[in-house]
Amino acid sequence: MAMTLEELRKLRENKKTDIQRREAEGKDIQIIVGMGTCGIAAGAKGTLDAFINALDENKLVDRVIVRQTGCMGLCHSEPTVEVISPDMPSVIYGRVDTAAAKEIVQKHILGHELLDNHILNRPAADILKS
Repeated sequence: MAMTLEELRKLRENKKTDIQRREAEGKDIQIIVGMGTCGIAAGAKGTLDAFINALDENKLVDRVIVRQTGCMGLCHSEPTVEVISPDMPSVIYGRVDTAAAKEIVQKHILGHELLDNHILNRPAADILKS
């Protein structure tokens, strides 16, 4: 089946976006989604997809990288997401469903505002060492 020139151009653009989404260089903001068994069971796959879609919609693919990690040890609050941005404190959010993912992109990434109702605490590093 032959593709038209327009179909080929669209395919090329989609592949360029896919590659850019995975590229880490030059991106100063990270969204890390907990994809351990507990997170996946709680809906982390939908959360991950919601972040990717929201970043695409807001044309943030060149500034933000979405990463996956294993269990963060906060199984009771899955899906969990850590957001690292140079101009804000690193934050772990809990119970991040698709609506919360979109809200994080709008408020935290774009608006530089923390979402207090989703922030989780974790032990400080100095407590863990003692």
